[in-house]
Amino acid sequence: MIHRLQRIQRLPVGLSEAWDFFSNPNNLDLITPPDLGFRISSEIPSKMYEGAIITYQVTPLLNIPVTWVTEIAHISEPHFFVDRQLLGPYRLWHHEHHFREVEKGIEMEDIVHYALPLWLFGTLANSLIVQKRLQRIFDFRRNALIDKFGDLEL
Repeated sequence: MIHRLQRIQRLPVGLSEAWDFFSNPNNLDLITPPDLGFRISSEIPSKMYEGAIITYQVTPLLNIPVTWVTEIAHISEPHFFVDRQLLGPYRLWHHEHHFREVEKGIEMEDIVHYALPLWLFGTLANSLIVQKRLQRIFDFRRNALIDKFGDLEL
């Protein structure tokens, strides 16, 4: 089963500042909960490009390290990029990042489509653990971005 997570957040920054921040993988650590043990384990290109491969180490459950390899699949600077998992904990991970100018800042929209392995077990794991965990990760991200940039009410 394919699941969907969507989040919208407005930030009081310009489009180019938002793009510079979100298109730089080095900033992922700032918006990822510390208990995920997130660490980039590959070299990062100086500028994001389609086809870029980025390797991470994460500890999503039970403090067990997992290698996560993503590819920057599509870019339309400064409005849109997609990262997708090539190797990692999900059967499918497709994360769209959208940026639109709004009054006094930008609106950022994340759309994540994901699927877990092991069919019925994966569906059960999503209901019991994964969906809540992803919500918590994106809640942390929202608060970290408010701390860094401020907030625009939706």
